[in-house]
Amino acid sequence: MQILAHCHWQSDRSNRTTLVIVHGLEGSSDAQYVIGTANKAWATGMNVVRMNMRNCGGSERLTRTLYNSSMSSDVAGVVGALIDEDQLPSIALAGFSMGGNLVLKMAGEWGEHAPSQVKAVAAISPALDLTISARALHEWQNRLYEYRFLLGLHGSVKKKARLFPDLYRSYPLFSIRSLWEFDDKITAPHGGFEGAADYYHRAAAARVIDRIAVPTLIIHSFDDPFIKISGESRAKILANQHIRYIETVHGGHCAFLADPVGYDGRWAEKKIVEFIQELAPKA
Repeated sequence: MQILAHCHWQSDRSNRTTLVIVHGLEGSSDAQYVIGTANKAWATGMNVVRMNMRNCGGSERLTRTLYNSSMSSDVAGVVGALIDEDQLPSIALAGFSMGGNLVLKMAGEWGEHAPSQVKAVAAISPALDLTISARALHEWQNRLYEYRFLLGLHGSVKKKARLFPDLYRSYPLFSIRSLWEFDDKITAPHGGFEGAADYYHRAAAARVIDRIAVPTLIIHSFDDPFIKISGESRAKILANQHIRYIETVHGGHCAFLADPVGYDGRWAEKKIVEFIQELAPKA
């Protein structure tokens, strides 16, 4: 298995903090929020790694498998390579939506055994409670969002069917009418899960969020239309002394716009960089 990451190194990269940014569902390293966060981190002197999950960013040929929200091991693999091969001493991670779930899940799986080089984790609008979020996405007011995701996922499977016809087949457009159905019929069987319910349970960072021991920032908006955090998960987050939780009244999904005074107004991107600088001031 191979994944594609775009690395941007400062001239003295070994003395800088390296920020790894992970995109959301059907996104890529070219997503606006990835580029925006990368630019802000670079301007402060950080190295930046814009990571594509497997099959994303035009990398379908690099692996026979599909990506899914459980693949925190892919993120951990990138971190491991930066530590073992590049000998980088200070690493931070930021994830948006699905990417937020992945970095939180990875941190929870590490628990107290996270690499000492990992200084901070940040998650924006993280899909950490997958079951209730998938149900919210199917509500009538969110169907446009759902159809947009489904169109992208349908196209991805089509590409995989052309590249690996022994593993995949194309599905007629609109034959699958919800994200839950897509995950039940395609994601789960190809990912080794019994069905959508099993996949959502096992892939959710909510299961391990109480074990996070790395300094972590979570930003979520109360008015996010489809990413929901359960009361149980919120209680676990608030009880974890390693997590700084910010829940805003407004912000939607990965938006968080503020008055553009002195910067572009992308408030959450700015908060990520400030949080990392606080923990790794020599970035």
